[in-house]
Amino acid sequence: MVVYKITIKYILFAVLATIINIGSQYLSFSLLSSTIENINIFTFKIDIYIAMIIGTFLGLLTKYILDKKYIFFYETKNNNENIKLFILYSTMGILTTGIFWISELCFNYFFIAEYAKYIGAIIGLTIGYVSKYFLDKKYVFNIK
Repeated sequence: MVVYKITIKYILFAVLATIINIGSQYLSFSLLSSTIENINIFTFKIDIYIAMIIGTFLGLLTKYILDKKYIFFYETKNNNENIKLFILYSTMGILTTGIFWISELCFNYFFIAEYAKYIGAIIGLTIGYVSKYFLDKKYVFNIK
């Protein structure tokens, strides 16, 4: 029963972090698209990359706070330990972030619809969050 509750919470937190990630990307596009259009070099649009970085950071921070407290029930002793744990948590996310970014960029490139990048992001985030749970459980929070 405990595993079931943790699974439901993890899914809900992943959905919340995905909404924060995609929502902040959408807001970033809205704010940056006209401004950055004048800065593009060789018609290379950088707004998607800036939006992805902002969304990734906000989603990561949200997920870290929720996972640490409500999934793995981990309490840090001080701020230094919390920073080190966040860095380790983020490091475990490099591979999963790669999956998410590649998926989003591929959908953005191969499909014409404006919303395609968001579908790619959701698919990539889903794969990433499932993978990240097992990495975090084993390497970050050391749960057997």
